[in-house]
Amino acid sequence: MAIKLGVDLGGTKTEIVALDPGGEVLLRRRVPTGQGYEAIIETIARLVREAEAELGKTGTVGVGIPGSINPRTGLVRNGNTQALNGHPLDKDLGALLGREVRVMNDANCLAMSEAADGAGAGYPVVFAAILGTGCGGGWVVDGRPLDGLNRVAGEWGHTPLPWMRPDEFPGRACWCGRSGCLETFLCGPAIAEDTDGPGHRDAGKVEARALAGEPAAQAGLARHADRLARALALVVNIMDPDVIVLGGGVSNYGHLYRDVPDLMAPWIFGDSKAVNLVRAKHGDSSGVFGAARLWDKG
Repeated sequence: MAIKLGVDLGGTKTEIVALDPGGEVLLRRRVPTGQGYEAIIETIARLVREAEAELGKTGTVGVGIPGSINPRTGLVRNGNTQALNGHPLDKDLGALLGREVRVMNDANCLAMSEAADGAGAGYPVVFAAILGTGCGGGWVVDGRPLDGLNRVAGEWGHTPLPWMRPDEFPGRACWCGRSGCLETFLCGPAIAEDTDGPGHRDAGKVEARALAGEPAAQAGLARHADRLARALALVVNIMDPDVIVLGGGVSNYGHLYRDVPDLMAPWIFGDSKAVNLVRAKHGDSSGVFGAARLWDKG
C-alpha cells in the first residue's frame, strides 16, 4: 500500500507527515530547518527515508516551500527562505530520493488542505493566507489550486499595503527589493518590530502581553489588525472569495476573527460587506497536509 508523504519547509522548522490512501495520519515529525541549501535538501531527504523505513512503505513526495519554481527555468524564485532561490529543488530532491518530487508554494498547500477537509471545505473559492515568519497567499477554485501563468497567483505578501496612512508610507524595506510589502507589516517578525522596535523579531508573547493589559502590545496588535483588514479587503475587491482562511502562527490570535471583518467593511467596494474569515482547521500543519495531497489529482 503506497503512502503519501508531505513536507512543509518553514523558516524555522521542517515538518513531514505520512498519510495512508484514505488520508489518515500515520506519522508526523518536526525538526529544525537546515541552514544552507545542501543542509535543507539533505534534511528533507533524511526525513522521507526515515519515515518510509519506520512505516515499511514507500510513497509519493510533495513539498511546500515559501516560494515557487519558475516554469521557464525550473529554479526556485521568490523564496522567503532565500537559500532555496536559484536552485532546481524538485530535481535535486528527486535525485536524492530516486523518484519524482512535486513542489508547490506553501500557501497553495495550505489552501489545498483547508479546501479539501478543513475550514474551507465545501466552498467553491478559497483564499488562504499564511501569517507566520513570512506572509503569503494561495487560491483554490473548485477544488484545484490556482497557479497562474507565472505560478505567482496568490503572492499577496509581496503586494503593497493598500490605502497607506502617512505614517506608514513608503513602508519598510522588504527582502524582495521593494518597500511597503504586506509581509513587512503582517508577518510575525513585523509585529514584533512594530511593537517593540527595530531588531525585535519574536512576536510569540505579544498577544499574551496585550491580554494582560500592556498598552504597547495592545497598540501593536490594533495596528496589525487594521492593516490586515485593509489587505484582505483588497482581496475581496479583486476575487470576492467564499471564505478566507488564515494559517501560520499569527493566525492563532483570536481577536483577528472578532475584529478584522468589521475593520474590513469601510474598504470593501459596494453595499454588501459579508466576509467569512476563519482559522485554519489544521493549524500550522495545514501546509504539510496540502503538500501530501500534491499527487491526489494525478
